[in-house]
Amino acid sequence: MADYILIVEDDNDINHMLSELLGSQGYETISAYSGTEALLYIERTTPLAVILDLMLPGMTGEELLSRIKEFDAGICVLVSSAKDDVHTRVELLRAGADDYIVKPFDTEELLARLEAVLRRNGQNSRKQKQDCLSYKDIVMKPEDFGITVSGQEITLTKREYLILELLIRNPGKVFTKNNIYESVWNEEYLGEENAVNVHISNIRQKLAKVNPNESYIQTIWGIGFKMK
Repeated sequence: MADYILIVEDDNDINHMLSELLGSQGYETISAYSGTEALLYIERTTPLAVILDLMLPGMTGEELLSRIKEFDAGICVLVSSAKDDVHTRVELLRAGADDYIVKPFDTEELLARLEAVLRRNGQNSRKQKQDCLSYKDIVMKPEDFGITVSGQEITLTKREYLILELLIRNPGKVFTKNNIYESVWNEEYLGEENAVNVHISNIRQKLAKVNPNESYIQTIWGIGFKMK
């Protein structure tokens, strides 16, 4: 997954809330619940930004911040913590944090601070990077989850949209059901292949209603799916 926001928060409820919030704004997210897990993701693919809690199991948020900046000083880091003393904020900013927001925070403020951090660091959100995606006669607008087929608007659920977007962004790549589930559901894949199959089937049916003569998603038997 490219151009994503990495959420590093060990509180499951807060992590899930942030994932839902950012997803509703068109951002792709990955959730990590410890510093070690976060570093594994960062080493695989560089995120646009990291929302970082300080009170993490094992490696502290302060230690993780240092490791992130050593790995790539250009990664934006927005610290989210209940610690509200000036000394802590100043020390983290000096250590490389791009901004700091105190828990409990207002969600609109967090979004505004994240957008400001991305702008200041010369980064762009996923919505700004590409106004639309196209494949054959499909045009997708990530900014508002809009989609047309042969110029006709269709309606997809959020997960259907994200699955199709994932495939269109990588037209030559075969995605396993595991890949799709973990990218779209932001959860560990536990053999939920029926959920992926149902969503793929629904996407195909909706596309076929507009253009029944075109085939878009190819099944690679025993492996997964790709754009045809």
